[in-house]
Amino acid sequence: MSAHPYTPAARLAALAMIALTSACASVDRPAVGDAAAGTNAVAAGPAPIAGYDWHLSTADGAARLAYGVAESDDLKLGFDCDAGSGRIEVTANAPTGTRTLLLESGGETERLDADGEPSQLTDGDLLTAAVEADIPVFQRFRRIGWMAQWIGDRRETYAAHPGSRGDVERFFALCD
Repeated sequence: MSAHPYTPAARLAALAMIALTSACASVDRPAVGDAAAGTNAVAAGPAPIAGYDWHLSTADGAARLAYGVAESDDLKLGFDCDAGSGRIEVTANAPTGTRTLLLESGGETERLDADGEPSQLTDGDLLTAAVEADIPVFQRFRRIGWMAQWIGDRRETYAAHPGSRGDVERFFALCD
């Protein structure tokens, strides 16, 4: 990816205050590509969490979609892209030694091999993975407005509030 205002230090700072609580669902961890696991997930979808939402920002030909608390460092998951690149860099915190991100949206799942480095501001590691913007989990997220991240055996769901659903689509349109 070309240089843009979201440097690794900026992403680290933005993800520094990861909250320890989120909406967790008591479900079995789906197998990657297990479409049957998503039958109810698409229809029911997780409810948005008060105070948390997807936030879009753009600067100098780059776009960032981050899930967390507005205008704070309390972020859970971040997506960055250069406009028109067709590639997304995923950023998240994870337990020390983790080098895989598992994302889910409406039954689509994707395991991303990630680079990691010790977080200077939180326990654990800061992970980054660069992938194509058109992978199935992102396309489903683009349509239904929620993403889940598996952290160990815990599933955290990140659902857009009605007013921010458009930001999800705008982010992907900018990246295409």
